[in-house]
Amino acid sequence: MITTLKKVYRFSGKMKGTMKTAVLLSALHSIFDMLSFAALALVFTGMIGGFTTSSICLIFGISFASMILKICCSYITDFDKVKIGYFMCAEKRIHIGDRIKYMPMGYFSDHNLGNLTSVVTTTMGDIENNASMVLTNILGGYIHAAVITIVMFGIDWRIGLTILCGILLFTLCISRLQKKSELISPQRQKAQETLVSNVLEYVQGMLIVRSFNLSRLSNSKMKQAILSSKEKNLKLERLFVPYNALQQIILYGTSVAVIAEALCFYLNGSMGLSMCLLMTVASFMLFGQLQSAGNTSSLLRLLDASINKVEEIDKTPVMDEHGTRQQPKNYDIVLDDVSFAYGEHEILDHVSLTIPERTTTAIVGPSGSGKSTLCNLIARFWDVDSGKITIGGIDVRDYTLDSLMTNISEVFQKVYLFADTIENNIKFGNPTASHEEVVKAARKACCHDFIMGLPDGYNTMIGESGATLSGGEKQRISIARAILKDAPIIILDEATSSVDPENENLLMGAITELTKNKTVIMIAHRLKTVRNADQIFVLAGGHIVQQGTHEELIKQSGIYADFIGVRKKAIGWKLK
Repeated sequence: MITTLKKVYRFSGKMKGTMKTAVLLSALHSIFDMLSFAALALVFTGMIGGFTTSSICLIFGISFASMILKICCSYITDFDKVKIGYFMCAEKRIHIGDRIKYMPMGYFSDHNLGNLTSVVTTTMGDIENNASMVLTNILGGYIHAAVITIVMFGIDWRIGLTILCGILLFTLCISRLQKKSELISPQRQKAQETLVSNVLEYVQGMLIVRSFNLSRLSNSKMKQAILSSKEKNLKLERLFVPYNALQQIILYGTSVAVIAEALCFYLNGSMGLSMCLLMTVASFMLFGQLQSAGNTSSLLRLLDASINKVEEIDKTPVMDEHGTRQQPKNYDIVLDDVSFAYGEHEILDHVSLTIPERTTTAIVGPSGSGKSTLCNLIARFWDVDSGKITIGGIDVRDYTLDSLMTNISEVFQKVYLFADTIENNIKFGNPTASHEEVVKAARKACCHDFIMGLPDGYNTMIGESGATLSGGEKQRISIARAILKDAPIIILDEATSSVDPENENLLMGAITELTKNKTVIMIAHRLKTVRNADQIFVLAGGHIVQQGTHEELIKQSGIYADFIGVRKKAIGWKLK
């Protein structure tokens, strides 16, 4: 229990001070609560020996002070609990968002979207709603119990000893509960992750589900995830119920024991009547906060498992730990004996090549030959297994990722646009750009006209991933984004491979504007795209098997000539 409470405290980050204040106020609340006992003692004394005006005023003064001070403490503590939960989880979510930008792309291959989504939603939600409440309730409950025990020892050590024994039995019960829930809480977390993953998969794959009539299969998978989540949550609750009942039996049993002792001590003459009455009434007020602590203690292991899940992300290595901000003197790109594999699957095997600045280099080769991987290594989406890649003579691993990516823009085959306005999507290339600069970039990317034809122009909201736009329109917006960024190195990953001829002509015009006076690396399969490149590298089997200009390679027998021949036949093919 103590370990988990410390973990919650560490997790609170910048809210540690507020959490300390909440705990301190809980302690003050307990002390002010003891004023009620003082008022009760005066009442019972007065009932037996008679009241005076001063004693009545004192009773009302103490009671009023106790009430006001407890209300103030409760008000501030309750507000702080809410503040701590929301603020510390907001801070942690922002931290996760910043951190994943610097993780190798392999992390996103090994950890599915459902897992990551579950962490920042369901898991963080559990922490957000429960962490501060659990910490302040448990610590406040035990502080209250400690104050009561000390006071009762001062009044009558026999009553104090009985209360201390009850608290120790209560703590033992909580300890047993923690050990039991330690096994089930991670299972519940896993079931929640699976549920989120399956729901996302079902929604994102709805087109395939409907096209192939897979609704029964998909529904069955999601239904199973829902039932599993329900089962694990119920299992956790079933575990809590008997222990919660036992906690109440211990506390109520201790209260009854206090009443019985007080009566016995009064009857044998070792306790006065006023004190006996005080103990009888106080027995019903002793353990209210400790009982609240017991009710929330069942959440400790769930919190522990949730925090562990979130902190797994912090344990994932990032790629920016040793880099420094660099500004290269030129933009020559050199791959020196580079090898890379995805797990056991080797993609690049001792590849070396040089791309001079302000030249256009085409990378061609069969599917799976490593073309995209090569470009992604230059942008440091992954780190090489051996060898090195330099830009301007500086190893890409010596850059910070921010300073490296300042020099590189990528236009991918599959464009991702955010659920935002068209202008904001273009401004991802340069968030500080003015509207006039956005329009200028859009004109160069040949997308200004179709944007102005939309209902709200540049302020038109587009669906997630650009669902409301055509493929060619999305590509041109992504090129406008890259033009606005104005990076000296441009990587084009089959940017025109899946668009129709009309859009391709517009895209080629946009790409021409984008690549003026830039160092350009393009992956392409179309003849018109690669034939004017300054140099062409042919990749196959993880090696560079050919290199040269179009005119040089077309004269050689090999993959490139075969590739061009097939393309020419495809262009000339027609129905008769």
